[in-house]
Amino acid sequence: MTLFGDPTIWLPLAFVSLMGLSILIYVILDGFDLGVGLLFPFADDNQKDRMIASIGPFWDANETWLVLAIGLLLVAFPAAHGMILTALYLPVAIMLIGLILRGVAFEFRAKAPPAHKKTWNKVFFAGSAMTALSQGFMLGVYIMGLEINAATLLFATLTAGCLAVGYSAIGAAWLVIKTEDALQTKAVDWSKRGLIGVIVGMAAISLASPLTSDRILDKWFSMPEILFLAPLPFLSAGIVIAIWIALRHLPTENDSWTWIPFAGFTLLNAMAFFGLAYSFYPYVVPERLTLYEAASAPESLFIILIGTLFVLPVILAYSALAYFVFRGKARALTYY
Repeated sequence: MTLFGDPTIWLPLAFVSLMGLSILIYVILDGFDLGVGLLFPFADDNQKDRMIASIGPFWDANETWLVLAIGLLLVAFPAAHGMILTALYLPVAIMLIGLILRGVAFEFRAKAPPAHKKTWNKVFFAGSAMTALSQGFMLGVYIMGLEINAATLLFATLTAGCLAVGYSAIGAAWLVIKTEDALQTKAVDWSKRGLIGVIVGMAAISLASPLTSDRILDKWFSMPEILFLAPLPFLSAGIVIAIWIALRHLPTENDSWTWIPFAGFTLLNAMAFFGLAYSFYPYVVPERLTLYEAASAPESLFIILIGTLFVLPVILAYSALAYFVFRGKARALTYY
């Protein structure tokens, strides 16, 4: 237990890193298929079929990362799990209902008679919107330290809208990769609008977050921390410019560079995530509970870590296999 130093230090760090990695992968992967659902009202019926086909082989596997993240929170930081889910009980319930609606609509719309298909399309959009908005709302309440008042509700509403826009942007970027012809052209236009929304959302949250906590304000603007954080806005601006230039030249005849918008939105998500992680460390519940205070006993964590090191490569392997097997353009989704 002492091979790597003090287990009361490195084990909680290891688990919070694994949990953070799971959340980041979930936001990127399930983010794009939630985004595809959010874009449903702007597509015609034939395009909706192709949009569903673009996420068909991946959407349920993408949600595995959410299960893993919540499972790690439960077993590694049970005190934080209880505190967070108690405060967020209602939005968590709404999120779960949304995920259920998405799953049911996804399967039923492919088998329903034409007269009922539009209903399931609406259910799929509703489930996507409920999931995205509730996750954004939970993020806002979490940033505000799980306090519920008028100011936190206003901020949580802001983050709910921003996360939904972010999901729709990366969903549109995914469609740029996976679709062709008129739908791809429409997806490029959606990506442009989504990029503008992402810029506004990131700016709004970046301006509001330091006002919620004196500790975050000090971590962002005191010396020498400000010297390390100063490059981030410039890096973000560079990524935004790269996305915009790529979108200006898409679609192309040979379908080149379609991956740039998706890669750019992925990098923006990663930078925003690590910025939040830096802002809240060492707290796992902002201003209330550090990860070291919330962690389970080192002996328990060590045993769980061994199991995680077996499970995580399996999840990575079958996810990578799915994306490899179903690479290329989306085709009609059929059931035999």
